[in-house]
Order: sequence, then C-alpha cells, then structure tokens
Amino acid sequence: MPAQRLPVRPTRLRWPGRTVRVRLTALYGILFLVSGAVLLAIASGVTVARSSSVQAAPAPNQAMPGSSLAQAQARIQALQAQLQNLQSQSAGQPGQGKLQHQLLIASLIALAIMTVISVALGWLIAGRALRPVRKMTAAAQRISEDSLHERLALHGPKDELKELGDTIDSLLERLEVAFNAQRRFVANASHELRTPLTTMRAALDVALAKPEPAPPQTVALAGRLRTELDRIESLLEAFLVLARAQHRSMPGQAILPLDYIVGSALADQAAAITAMDLTVQDTSSQGGAWVAGSQALLSRMVENVIDNAVCHNTPGGWIAITTRARGGGARLVVENGGQVLDQQQVAELSQPFRRLEADRIGTDKGSGLGLSIVAAIAEAHGGTLDLQARPGGGLRVRVDLPAAAATTSAAVPAGARA
Repeated sequence: MPAQRLPVRPTRLRWPGRTVRVRLTALYGILFLVSGAVLLAIASGVTVARSSSVQAAPAPNQAMPGSSLAQAQARIQALQAQLQNLQSQSAGQPGQGKLQHQLLIASLIALAIMTVISVALGWLIAGRALRPVRKMTAAAQRISEDSLHERLALHGPKDELKELGDTIDSLLERLEVAFNAQRRFVANASHELRTPLTTMRAALDVALAKPEPAPPQTVALAGRLRTELDRIESLLEAFLVLARAQHRSMPGQAILPLDYIVGSALADQAAAITAMDLTVQDTSSQGGAWVAGSQALLSRMVENVIDNAVCHNTPGGWIAITTRARGGGARLVVENGGQVLDQQQVAELSQPFRRLEADRIGTDKGSGLGLSIVAAIAEAHGGTLDLQARPGGGLRVRVDLPAAAATTSAAVPAGARA
C-alpha cells in the first residue's frame, strides 16, 4: 500500500526572557544598578569618614606667656574647644541620624528610578541594534523554494551583521542554482527516459507483426515485456509527478470543485471497482468544496487516493467518499474496508516506497509512491494529509486544502479531465 507523512511537530514557543534583546536589556540594567550601588556606597563612606575625622587642630608652638601671641593662641584654643563641643552635641542629637537615614532612602529611590529608566533605554538601544537581525529573519521566513531569487540585500556598515547577511545571500544563490538544476534534470529525464520505453514497445510490436507466426514462447515473452514496460512507464510517471509536486511546478492553474474531481476519478476506476465488486458510497456535497491549484496535480492526488482505496481493498468490500467545505478549507475523506492495520506503519505510508508489511514482497499493488505523491501535492497546495488505521480494518485518508471562492467563471472546461 502507498504512503503518509509523519506529522510535523509544531515549533515550541520561545520564552520571551531568553531572547537576545531581553538578555541585552537585563545586562544593561544590571550594570547600571551595580555601578550606581558602588557609587552610592563610595559617597556614603566619604560622608561618614569626613564626619568622624573632625578633630582639633594641633596646638601651635607655645609663645612666651604674657605676650600678645600667647593671648591670641589661647583665644584660638578656646574657640576650637567650643566648636568641638558643638559638634559633639550635634552628633548626639537624635535628628541627625534620622536625617542621614532619610538621605540614604532618597538615594536608593533615585537609584531605583534611574535603573528603570536605564532598562527602558537599554530595551530601545538593544532593539535598534538588533533591527538588522529582525530584517534578516523576516526575509528568510518569506523566501521559499519558489522565491529563491530574492535576497536579503542588507545595507549599512560592513560589520558582523552585514557579513552574515551577505553569507546568507550567497547561500540562497547556491540553493537557487541547485533547484534550477534539479528542475532541468526532471524535464530532461521526462524526455530521455520515455524515448527508450517507446522504442522498446515499438520493437515488440514490430517483432510480433511479422507475417510468419511467432513461437508461443516469443508471444509469452512479449506479453511479459509489455507488462514490465507498463510498470516502468507508470513508475516513471509517478517519479515525475512527485518531482513536480515537490518542486512546486504546478501547470494548468484552475479553480475546481472537489466533487467534480472525485466523479472523474471514480469514472476512471469503474472497471477496477466492478472487477472487485466494491460498493462505493459518495456523499460529496455538490459544488460545496472548491480548491485552487494545478488541475493536473489535484486530479492526480484524488486519483491516487481512490486508486489506493480500490487496490488495497477486499473483494466485495466498500469505499466511502465525502468532500465538504470546513472552516475556510476544503476536505476530502476516503475510507475503505480491509484488514486491520498497524497505525505505526500507516503513519509512514506518506514516505516514498513505504508499504505495509504484507505488501513489501511479492505484490503488484503499486510502487509505494501513491500516497507520497498525495502528500507532496497536498503540501504544494498548502494542505495536509492525514492517514488513520480504522479500528474495524481498512484505512481512512483525509486531505485538507485551502478553500477557494466558487465563481461561475471558475467552472471546469467541458471535456477537460479533472
């Protein structure tokens, strides 16, 4: 049985405190707080040292008693004694300690306010410094494999950020060259590989068309070769469709109703459905789910899903199909009966050449590319593929695509294969 994509694990949200901008802002704030605290401690220490170092000046050399110089010195010493007495009294007053405490509180409040202001300024400065990084991130998220020709093209001084932007631009240039080379390879392979297959098929037809009857062994060999050539051609076609879907090469853009594509695919599978005596229940809403994209790829996607339900069914089994619009999207659900499947194996069926255990050896039920093609086409159109093993046996395939507005001008052309 063909294949499903493992669900992509959603990106974990980054805690804001771990961003570079927040870390730089915190660094600016911490540095200011530490430097302010050190400055405050130095100022307080100087004030305490000055208040405690006031002392009387050393007495000058005693002059001769009775002289005018001795009287002046005595007067100076008396004044110094009075000054020391006043200082000691003021130091012992209770209001002096309270004043120093209030001064300390005011200094701490001022330090806290300036810290908040410095953090705000640090946030703005860090945002401005990281603006080129945000531009590079936005441009890198916008650029996809369909727009590899775009470049970051950073302007400014030739610093580390400019060098990083130029490096990313050169990487995008190399990726663009590689993707273009792959697209050319797919186009060339489509032509070069089909030509020898057509030649071999023509050679078989010519060999069997000779007038003389061919030996039975030759006829049997020719039949086997035709069968193998059909399988190779089918495998080659699957490779090319998968490559086009993975490289977003979507020719023939159109807006189509899913029920129309389902009806066309069921008509193509009518012979196989009859041969296996399958019961098909199609409950698609008529014109209710419209999708936009490549008509050829969307048709191939639905064909592969229905072909998978037919080929991996049991004789006399059933298939249930429904299409509907759901929450701004279009949904296709195809369920089929069959044996009970392992969900772990089913989850890997969207990978190329992945089959269930029973289909890996000795089977002609496809090449293991069917559901991988479905997954690639759905992803190319902005959709998803979900595969679930049914509890009662069989498989449930759900394809979700973005919905398109249904308009009369978007009608499918008459005679076109949907």
